[in-house]
Amino acid sequence: MRIIAIIPARYGSSRFPGKPLINIGGQSMIQRVYNQVKHAQLISEVIVATDDERIEKEVRSFAGNVVMTSPEHISGTDRCAEIIHNVSGFDIAINIQGDEPFVDPLQIDLLCSCFKNTDTEIATLVKKITSQEELLNPNRPKVVLDKNEYALYFSRQPIPYAKDIQQIKWLENIDYFAHIGVYGYKVKVLKEITQLPVSTLEKTEGLEQLRWLENGYKIKTALSHHENDAIDTPEDLEKLKQKYKI
Repeated sequence: MRIIAIIPARYGSSRFPGKPLINIGGQSMIQRVYNQVKHAQLISEVIVATDDERIEKEVRSFAGNVVMTSPEHISGTDRCAEIIHNVSGFDIAINIQGDEPFVDPLQIDLLCSCFKNTDTEIATLVKKITSQEELLNPNRPKVVLDKNEYALYFSRQPIPYAKDIQQIKWLENIDYFAHIGVYGYKVKVLKEITQLPVSTLEKTEGLEQLRWLENGYKIKTALSHHENDAIDTPEDLEKLKQKYKI
């Protein structure tokens, strides 16, 4: 089983323009993400997918693999699909966000391991929610799982709703899971899902994975104990510099 890891990276960001090129302890963010992914044992190849020449130049400066893609893509998934249409020899594609410079290589291997089961079409990671703040944060998508650890539904709201328990006590009585936004796909499935029209549930929640569920695809999950630290704003960057003592 050959697995390609694709890191979509765009320069334009309403909250943090030029984010992939910011300096974090002497390395650009995109270099840190790239190096972390390269340390995953189950990955055969790593490619940065971008539409910006500045990012392309930066990746080439540290001898990384980079491919220019269309500026018309709406999501990182679409950018990954363009790469897959132009390379061959891979069975699985892993989509790692370019704003997670502290992604754990063990997490990536955990995601890859979901495909040891040949029935897995799409895979992603989840972690147990441990704070009320995280539970109620609409920017932290939640997921409900079935008994075989397949995703039943994703929402920005706390799900399931515990009707007979005070909300402040939900975490004491029920396991809630947050979604970690890294994905793996069978190459064939990645090509298929990016041809699907935007769905009703996707538009309602603002979560693209609901398009896949709504069209009958199954999403396998694996439980991670590592907290992913994405950088969305300059404030996030400063907090993580302190956390990791950079």
